[in-house]
This record gives sequence, structure tokens and C-alpha cells, in this order.
Amino acid sequence: MNEIDVSLVRDVVAELCIKSNRKLPEDIECSLNCALKKETGDLAVSVLKELEKNIEAAEKLDIPICQDTGMAVVFLEIGQDVHFYGGSLYNAVNDGVRIGYEKGLLRKSVVEDPLNRLNTGDNTPAVIHTVITDGDEVKITVAPKGFGSENMSGMKMLTPAHGRQGVIDAVMEIVKKASNNPCPPMVIGIGIGGDFEQCALLSKIALLRNSSKRNENKFYADMEEELLSKINALGIGPQGFGGDTTALCVNIETAPTHIAGLPVAVNIGCHVTRHATQVIK
Repeated sequence: MNEIDVSLVRDVVAELCIKSNRKLPEDIECSLNCALKKETGDLAVSVLKELEKNIEAAEKLDIPICQDTGMAVVFLEIGQDVHFYGGSLYNAVNDGVRIGYEKGLLRKSVVEDPLNRLNTGDNTPAVIHTVITDGDEVKITVAPKGFGSENMSGMKMLTPAHGRQGVIDAVMEIVKKASNNPCPPMVIGIGIGGDFEQCALLSKIALLRNSSKRNENKFYADMEEELLSKINALGIGPQGFGGDTTALCVNIETAPTHIAGLPVAVNIGCHVTRHATQVIK
């Protein structure tokens, strides 16, 4: 049994909130750089260069990459041989978000009620997803999600008769509607299967996958490549000014589903699809 004080979870979450908002994952930076080398449009090249300058400036000046520092989405992968002590685990996570957003001078964007709209003042509560795994470690991922991209996400409850082409059509419809609003080039996470809520979660998990890695199942890997090609052919381009690079990558995650169902969720990430991870051993 691994005994872990929840104060350690708090401190890790606080640090990850700051880190994820100031430093883009290396794979996304690499994807942007590759897109710049392949881009053929002069205006698109200019825009991509400006995006790279912004990323470099954020790291150099130790400031957020984007003014929308998002809702804090926290993924906890907890080994079943872990025992937490010292208080409530979820309270510790929210304390970490509170500390991180204050210490990091990050914008606080959470309102306590969706209609009354009173700001909580500390960016809590976080959106917390917990999975119990084997072992005695805790893997914590913080993925701040801005709503310029989140608002452009969508979901379709298809039937099995729609098949592969129906899924592609649904994804393309959502991306076309999003257009320039999610600050392209986009990172696109797709969930297929499960039920209503699992499908949406799969699409968000898909955003966390390294942009250079394709689905392990060749069927879905080919589908990722086909969708990426079709999306980039739309010509929306960086920041919507036209060009070859509308999306940096398309990641698909799947789950078993009901014989009568084919849920499809698309979670769109902007060009600063942020996340940072640390393991507590």
C-alpha cells in the first residue's frame, strides 16, 4: 500500500495548472513547426510564424500562452494500492487549482451557476475525471480548456446504419460549422462508441494523445488520416485566414457500444491544446 498525503496532490495540481498554461506540449509545438514547413500560402505562413512567436514569448516571459486559461480539467489515474490520507482528495485537487491559478496569475473563468453567472473568483471547481488502475502510483494530468474551442465541439447520436461514412460526415459537419472560431489550426479529438457521456469523455481524452501517434487499430488510424486530409482540404487555414493547415492532427478513441447505437463526439482543441502530466510514486 502506498500512503500519499493529499497535500502532495494539491501541490502537484497547482504546479501543473501553471506549467500547462505557460508551456505547450512538445508534440504540439513540433506539429506547428511541421505545418509551417509544409504550408504553401503566404498569409498562412505569416500567421503560423506569429503563433510560434507567441509560444516562444510565453516561455521566455513566463506568462500564459493564451489569455483564456480555461476551466481546469483534471484527470486522476489512481492505482488501487494507493491510500490517501490527510483530507479529501477532491478538496485537495480544487485547492491545487485555486493555488495554481492565483500563484500563476491565471485568468479565473469559472462561474458557480450556468445561468446566474457569478464568478467563483478562484477558477474552481475543477472538472475531475477519476480512473482506478493497477499498481500504487497516481498519474495526474491537468488540461486547461478554453471555451473558444470548447463551444465549437459537438455530438451526434447516430445509428449503426450510418456506418463509417456517417461518422466522417458527422465530424466534417461539426468542423465546418466551427470554421475559424476555435483558433485553428485545431487539434481534433473524436470519441466513437460507448453511451452519451462516455463518448464525450473519449473525445476529450483523445485530445491528450501525442499528436504524432496514430490509433493502434489500423482501421481507425486510416480514418484519422483520411479525416485530417479532408479537414485540411477545407481551406479554413491558420486563424481562419485560409491555407493548407486547418488541423494539426485528428485523434480517435473508441469504446464498445449498444447494438442500436453509434454515438460520435468531437471535442475541438485550439492550436494551444494544453496539458501537463506528473506521476506521484
